[in-house]
Amino acid sequence: MYKAVIIEDEYHLREALSLLLEMTVPDQIQITGYAEGLPDAVTLIDRLKPDVVFMDIKLKNGTGFEVLNKIVYKDFHLVFTTAYEEYAVRAFKFNAIDYLLKPIDPEELKSTIDRIENNRRKYVDFDSLLPLTEESGNAPERIVLPTQEAMHVVKLKSIIRCKTSGSYTTFFLENDKKIMVSKPLKHYEEMLGPPGFMRVHQSHLINVDFIASYSKDGMITLQDKSTVPVSRANRESFFRLLKNEQE
Repeated sequence: MYKAVIIEDEYHLREALSLLLEMTVPDQIQITGYAEGLPDAVTLIDRLKPDVVFMDIKLKNGTGFEVLNKIVYKDFHLVFTTAYEEYAVRAFKFNAIDYLLKPIDPEELKSTIDRIENNRRKYVDFDSLLPLTEESGNAPERIVLPTQEAMHVVKLKSIIRCKTSGSYTTFFLENDKKIMVSKPLKHYEEMLGPPGFMRVHQSHLINVDFIASYSKDGMITLQDKSTVPVSRANRESFFRLLKNEQE
């Protein structure tokens, strides 16, 4: 059973999450403490050394990001709980951090705990993650790709293309490096998206900066000499991209 703490500044939300955990995963999670503000959260985590931390972004006297910057003990699974905030959710995806959107869905909560169960090592590698700030709106320059062996921090400009295989995606990088992750291509299409990346085929997402040529038979050649087909459904948007590049 995992020891967990809840960092949340609204009492009714703390109680709701606690009750939801008791109902959904009673044999997997034991709540050992609560905190609602920055100083108390830091003290609680360092004192109790939990296995799992459920953390809201906005707290009394600070944010969840500030808590992460101040704590000494960091050997835990981190799950952010948040109302939908576009930048924050996008940042979590780029950094491979688990999160739950409020109001929390019981099935999503169960899936999160199952991921923790299936991945015994701590889900977040604090030393390799990008700095997270709630206010920053700048596009990330790197992405964290989690595999069973490691958390790979990859520069976006080094990604040549991505190819799907069922529920897995393989990243093809410069210098002939490959990384396979257990998430579908659609997940990364939503993260990377245009203008830098384009889904040109059901199985392929490409970095447009690596396009070398396009042939009349509907094939893109990338700068690493690999070829990728353009589906009929995506040809119009691909031609529009090429036209915009020329202007």
